[in-house]
Amino acid sequence: MAKETLSINETRDMMLAVADKIIESEPILSEADRALGDGDHGVGMERGMNAVKEALEGEDFACVGKVFMGVGMAMMSSMGGASGAVFGMLFRGGGKAIKGSETLGAAEVASFFKAGTDEVMTKGGAKAGDKTMVDALLPCAEGAAAAQGNVSEALAGAAAGAEAGKEASKAMIATMGRAKTLGEKSIGLPDAGAVSVSIIAATMRDFAA
Repeated sequence: MAKETLSINETRDMMLAVADKIIESEPILSEADRALGDGDHGVGMERGMNAVKEALEGEDFACVGKVFMGVGMAMMSSMGGASGAVFGMLFRGGGKAIKGSETLGAAEVASFFKAGTDEVMTKGGAKAGDKTMVDALLPCAEGAAAAQGNVSEALAGAAAGAEAGKEASKAMIATMGRAKTLGEKSIGLPDAGAVSVSIIAATMRDFAA
């Protein structure tokens, strides 16, 4: 049954479900990264999400924004490297935008993804078409913004956008990171960070469905 909003504790539980799903998906993420990079993305995300579980389990938060900020800080402090920085920016930047909100509704979902994506693009330097997580994040944010109504619909829009962006990244030539050395050989393969974004958004959608 579709939900209008998620409470602070439900938002925390949703992110714990995301953590479990990413940990379970480590082999998929590692394989995606081996095809284009050095293969450490999956292990890094698994480490980050184990830290997220430690940070969130049993904790009470003052607002939904603080839940996401806690996710970001846990990832930044545990993962290291580029992935830790950019995924930390996504959750911390998005969380700051909705700090003070006691529920997660459609408007908060849209604000979270827009602010998080802006933070990643501004500080990380990637733009659309570079074959990075941004190629899943931008349509994810757009999908959330376009979905009117309740949190279930907003997260469904975000997940659909992220999946479409991940698929679109297959046709791109990598211009950033280790994958850029592959040139046209990177065509046909999705960016590993975009795969992570699509899994995160889909798990959020499923939790609120």
